[in-house]
Amino acid sequence: MQSLLENIYDSKDIKKLSAVQRKELAKEIRDFLVSHVSKTGGHLAANLGVVELTIALHQVFDVEYDRIVWDVGHQSYVHKILTGRGNQFHALRQFGGMSGFPKTEEHPADAFNTGHSSTSVSAATGFAVAAKLEGEDKTAVAVIGDGALTGGMAFEALNHAGAMQIPLVVVLNDNGMSISQNVGGFSKKLKQIRNTKRYFRFKSNVKSVLEKIPVIGAKLKQFFGRIKAAFKRMLVKDMFFEDFGFTYLGPVDGHNLSDLEVILHQAKALKKPVVVHIHTKKGKGYTPAEKDPDRFHGIGEFDTQTGQALAKKEIDWSEHFGITLCNLAEKHPELLAITAAMPLGTGLTSFQKRFPDRFFDVGIAEQHAVTFAAGLAKAGFIPCVAIYSTFLQRAYDQLLHDVALQKLHMVFCLDRSGPVGKDGETHQGVFDISYLSHLPGFTILSPSNQADFSRMLRYAVEECDGPVAIRYPRGTAIMASWEIQEEKGFSGNLVRDGEDVLIAAVGTTVFDAIAAAEILEQHQIYAAVLDLQQIKPLNAEILFKLCKGKKLVASLEDNVLTGGFGQQLCALLQQRVEVFAYPDEPIVQGTIKELKCKYGLTPEQIAKKILHIVM
Repeated sequence: MQSLLENIYDSKDIKKLSAVQRKELAKEIRDFLVSHVSKTGGHLAANLGVVELTIALHQVFDVEYDRIVWDVGHQSYVHKILTGRGNQFHALRQFGGMSGFPKTEEHPADAFNTGHSSTSVSAATGFAVAAKLEGEDKTAVAVIGDGALTGGMAFEALNHAGAMQIPLVVVLNDNGMSISQNVGGFSKKLKQIRNTKRYFRFKSNVKSVLEKIPVIGAKLKQFFGRIKAAFKRMLVKDMFFEDFGFTYLGPVDGHNLSDLEVILHQAKALKKPVVVHIHTKKGKGYTPAEKDPDRFHGIGEFDTQTGQALAKKEIDWSEHFGITLCNLAEKHPELLAITAAMPLGTGLTSFQKRFPDRFFDVGIAEQHAVTFAAGLAKAGFIPCVAIYSTFLQRAYDQLLHDVALQKLHMVFCLDRSGPVGKDGETHQGVFDISYLSHLPGFTILSPSNQADFSRMLRYAVEECDGPVAIRYPRGTAIMASWEIQEEKGFSGNLVRDGEDVLIAAVGTTVFDAIAAAEILEQHQIYAAVLDLQQIKPLNAEILFKLCKGKKLVASLEDNVLTGGFGQQLCALLQQRVEVFAYPDEPIVQGTIKELKCKYGLTPEQIAKKILHIVM
């Protein structure tokens, strides 16, 4: 018997299904997600939680005409399935395959490229205003989670949108804590009344009748409106969204298809800013994900029966950072840890347990995290701010204005620096050298191995008196095969000597530089390899000394070309430097190996280009 899912070729097919069939389709989609994500890895728990919501959205709206913006976008897998892309899931997040996030180039129903948090309401507001200006009967929908709503940009958008009469629906997917307290049985009854078609038809009819009464109709309508608002305020303690100018509908069970469809129809019919508040369960329908939604938020390949990861777990950079920071915190009571909704991802869960009074998770609010930490630093503490490289971009002004200009002693630990692989363009951490290097007073360090990382963190806490950024990649923390220098500061470590060429490498790219040097040696070209260690300030004396007499100086980094280490080295030396870096274009998804190959950064490609120049 053919499954319902096999007959979904585009967004219109779901409208042909009965209510019973749509419920069956939800089950099929959950089975499909577990089966496919277990092979490719990806964001599973969030997608399992929005199956019914996505079906309801596709049932109520025309997703290729109306505009649906998925905040962050990692929960868009179901949307992709319902728009006929189920046959591409074997290549989800793979090189050349389907993105794990909405992508306008991929399908017309992907209204807006997302990947970072708290942007959906702003983008949807833009779509709603555009529809009104063009006189089109379109509705813009923003689907945002309660976590993403902690981002300040979402509140800025709500504040703006609520003041306009635009066709905007904000679906608040509440899968964590409750935003507002329900007030007894009457509140429940009020919700039931407000969420029925009969009530909305009645309210609409009353308005229509009042408007037709000569002379006093409009005044009566305003009068009854004020009475209704006052009555609601007496009964409902939290009028948060209505204070922003939105009509609030909900909360409603986000796994009840019929209720979802009713409330979304109501929201669409209002043609003005509306918040639809739904409750969902992350990982819904797959027991391991329900029990451990954090682990299944973003997961690699796993066994569908047990939920256990298939890859062997080795200590990664995040975990090594957490261990090292805890050890330092034992000696330094003034050391604090701050993160923006990523304690697990940044390796701070142990610190959180051991030093709860010195740990701060500020939510998805990177700008606040940096300035909050700056206040702590000004008060005499040493804050360590752990944020992914791609997310720290969101706090650029705070890094300059609140940290650099005040010369504050703060430590920034940039997890996921360099290419991160399968999450694609929005998550690649290949810009941090560029956006940090021109900030006055910043020290930028980049370890290639575990021992140097520990030393750098200790140095940043105990010896520096200004802002320090330590950037490190995703993946296994590597042990060095060379002798680790223990002198004060970081002047660079010459890990391989050679008389013909110097390759100065940043962070873990030093291992590619060593491999390239070994290939060059087979052609009687002898390359020295410098593990740079410190990107800013550059140690001019060491670099001039090592470059002297070389046929070629090359640089290798996991950053984009413009504003990167290579261009800085070229400016310092005032001579040609062969720069190996990522190009100034969006860096696509794929494994790190595939990305290096695509962009000419494998040891073989590096050696080939150097040979072409020097021979």
